[in-house]
This record gives sequence, C-alpha cells and structure tokens, in this order.
Amino acid sequence: MNDSLIGIVGAGTMGAGIGQVAAQAGFETLLFDISQEFIDKGAARVRAFLQRGRERGKISADEETRILSRIKPTLELQDLAACSLVIEAAPEKLELKREIFQKLDSLCSPAALLATNTSSLSVTAIAGPTRHPERVLGMHFFNPPPLMALVEVVRGEQTSPATIEQGLDVARRLGKTPVSAKDTPGFIVNRVARPFYIEALRILTDGDADVRTVDRIMKDGGGFPMGPFELMDLIGIDINFAATQSLYQAFFHDSRFRPSPIQERMVLAGLLGRKTGRGFYTYGEK
Repeated sequence: MNDSLIGIVGAGTMGAGIGQVAAQAGFETLLFDISQEFIDKGAARVRAFLQRGRERGKISADEETRILSRIKPTLELQDLAACSLVIEAAPEKLELKREIFQKLDSLCSPAALLATNTSSLSVTAIAGPTRHPERVLGMHFFNPPPLMALVEVVRGEQTSPATIEQGLDVARRLGKTPVSAKDTPGFIVNRVARPFYIEALRILTDGDADVRTVDRIMKDGGGFPMGPFELMDLIGIDINFAATQSLYQAFFHDSRFRPSPIQERMVLAGLLGRKTGRGFYTYGEK
C-alpha cells in the first residue's frame, strides 16, 4: 500500500475536482472511470480549471504541469489496489455504490480507507456489503471541490474511531476544513440547505416571484453569494433533485422535504444547469 497514492472512482464533475485537489496537495492520484470518454472529459475539466488559475496568477505554469503530472487515468479498477485511500464519486445510486465498495473491499488492503463522496445516501448502507465496514467512511466534498473548503467526514454505524481520525487528517492534508458528522439523512449541510432550495421552488410554483427576482432578493437582501436557482444550476439540477428525493424518502415522506415537480421535469428534459448549458438560466461562452 502506497501512503502517497489516492484513488478516485468516477471522473465526473466531483471526481475530477477531488482528483485535482489531491494532486494539488502533492498526492499521486489515480482517476478511474468505466470509459475513456468519461476520463477525457474529467481530465479536460481539470486542465481548464488549472489554466484559469494560471491565467489569474493563482498558480505558475510549472505548478500547473506538476499537478497534471500527478493525475494518472485508468480504466482498470484493480489499479487502485495499492492506494491508501480510495474516494468514490460515482452517481448517487445506492446499489451502484454498494457494488463498487464490495469490489474495492476485496481489492484494497484492509488498512486502506474507503470513502464515499455521497451527499445524502447512507454511509452505513453503502458499507453493508463489505467485509471491513470499519474502514468505510463518508468524505463529502462540495462543488467545485478545488474552491470549496468544507468536507463532511461521516461516521457510519460500523466505522471505527480510528478511521474517522484518519479521514479528518487526510482532509486537512488536502487543504480542507473537515467537520465530523453522523450518518443521518443529508448529514449536516444538505439537511440545512433543503429549505433554501425547496421554498424557492415553491415560490416559483405558486407564481409569487420569478427566478431572477428570488435570486436577486436572496443576494441583495439576504447576503448570500448566490441565489438558490443559480446554486442549483451550479450543482446540477439532477444532483440537487436526487439529494432532495433521498432526504424525502429517508424522513418517511416528511412534507418539509417534498421534491418539486419543476426539478423532475427539468431532469427529464435534460436541463441540468451549467453542465448542459441550460437550467434555470441559459449559459454560453459569454
């Protein structure tokens, strides 16, 4: 097992971003996905992010080159066997994550940490099929991972105290601010944030105000850096909708967490926000 090697499962928005964070912190990083297309898109995101940072004077050209050199793409999950930490950033589907962790559990050293970046699914349930659930934890990064400081380090039912301490330490080594959270629906941030999105969607549904008005009021009057609709577009309408569905089910259909039909229709239409060029707003080169 290589203590300086971190594996990432999933090269999407979150996986690529977490891989960039690890590489910037000096870790050799293996970025796995099931197709070359997904890996190429993830690598392009990292290159574009670093290029913008260099153009703004945040990093030098040499730093950019070194960071990129630490990220190694792979299509073989078994390549992650030597990692001291593997962070899963696959789509928010419980059975998919359980399958991934069952495979990782058999591949990786029992001393390796296995972390899920889930935003709302149960860490306990994800760890269920593994033989060593004591080394499974949640490490919930926020979008975009290179810019957002907070990481929720989540303790599953069978996660050991030593695993949580290691997770907190790794998060700090990645330059993040970790907070320890219990394995409750939505953990801390997503549970607190649901009313921000849900009430905005109810206002829109009731016709009390339009998208731009709600966002402007929350920024000008509430002091938020982004309005709820801008933030949903940034996160991804599909990801936000999935998190709301997860909390709604986990709290036994408590009306406080009821998803909005507006989000469902947008997901079905493929209007997912910035990543598709259109969500509550339309995005172009300018």
